[in-house]
Amino acid sequence: MQARLERLRERTNGYTVTPAQYVRVAYVALGALTVIVLTGAAVRLTGSGLGCPTWPKCYGQVYPPLNSHAVIEFSNRLLTAPVSIAAGLAWLLALRRRPYRRDLTRIGALLPLGVIGQAVLGGFTVKGALDYGWVMGHFALSMLLLIAAVALVWRARSEPSDRPDPDPAPAPTDRRLVLGVRALTVWGAVTIVAGTAATAAGPHAGGSPGQKINRLDFDGRGTMDFVIHRHGEIALVFGLASVLLWWLARRSHAAPELVRPLRILCILLAVQGAVGLDQYETHLPTELVWVHVGLASVSWITTVWAAFAAGRLQPRGARISPEPAPGGQLAAGVSLKFPGN
Repeated sequence: MQARLERLRERTNGYTVTPAQYVRVAYVALGALTVIVLTGAAVRLTGSGLGCPTWPKCYGQVYPPLNSHAVIEFSNRLLTAPVSIAAGLAWLLALRRRPYRRDLTRIGALLPLGVIGQAVLGGFTVKGALDYGWVMGHFALSMLLLIAAVALVWRARSEPSDRPDPDPAPAPTDRRLVLGVRALTVWGAVTIVAGTAATAAGPHAGGSPGQKINRLDFDGRGTMDFVIHRHGEIALVFGLASVLLWWLARRSHAAPELVRPLRILCILLAVQGAVGLDQYETHLPTELVWVHVGLASVSWITTVWAAFAAGRLQPRGARISPEPAPGGQLAAGVSLKFPGN
C-alpha cells in the first residue's frame, strides 16, 4: 500500500499544495459532506425517496422523468458527483501537500471511501424500498463520515514541526474534563440514533402517498409517541450535560479552543430543543423537521470538534498548573507537574 502511495505521489510531482491551501480544501470537503446530508433529508421529507425506484438509473433511464419526486431524488444522486470530487481532492491533494504529512493522507482517504460507501448504501436503501433499517444506517454512515471530515480539518489546521505524529490539541486539559467531553460525544451519538428512530416511526418515511414503506413499528400507533418521548429525554440529558461541561471548562480555565465549541453547542441545543417542541406541537411539519435535521448535523460537528479540542487524555495523577501571564490572565500554555517532581 505504501509503495502505491509513493508511485501516486511521483505521478503528481508537478503540483504541490501549501498547508494554508490544504486547510481550505479540508473545509470545502466538510461543507460538501454536510450539504449532502441536508439534501438527503430533503429527499425523504418531500416523499421523494422512491422517486427513482431503480438504481443507479432512474426508471431504467440515464435521466429522470419530468415529475417532481423523480427530479428531486435524481438531483440528490447527481449532487454526489461534486461531493465525490471534494472528498477525492481532500485525499489526492494530501499527497501533494508540502511538507507531506502521512496522517492527513490517511484521514483524507476515508472521505472518498465513505462517499463510495454512501452511494452503495443508498442503492440498497432504494432497492429495499426505504426500509427504516437501511435509512437509519444511511444517516448513521453520514455522521461517521462527518467525524472523519472534522478530524481532517482539525489536524490540517496545525503545522507542528517537531513531531512526526502531529496533534493540534492546545494546552493539556484536566483529565476529568477530557473524559466528560468524550462521554458527551458518545451520548450525542446516542441522541442522533434516537432521533433517526423517531423519524423512522413518524410520518416522514420517505415515500409519497400510496407507497407502502416499512416504518419502525413495535406498538402500533403508540410507537411514534414512545420513540419521540425517549428521544426528547435523551436530548434533554445531552443539553444539560453540555451546559455542565461548558461551565466546568470555564471554571477550570480551559483553553478557548475548548470553551468556544462547548458554548456554541449549548446555543445550538437550546435552539434545537425549541424547534423540536414546536414541530411536535404542530404535528411534524416538513419544514421544521428539515431544520431539525440541519441543526442536528451542525450540533454533531460541533460536538466532535469539542472532543478534538479537549486533547489527549493525560496520565492519571498528572496535575495541570496554569502559569499566570502579565495582566492577571492565564498563559496559553500550562505546565504539567507530577507528584515527586
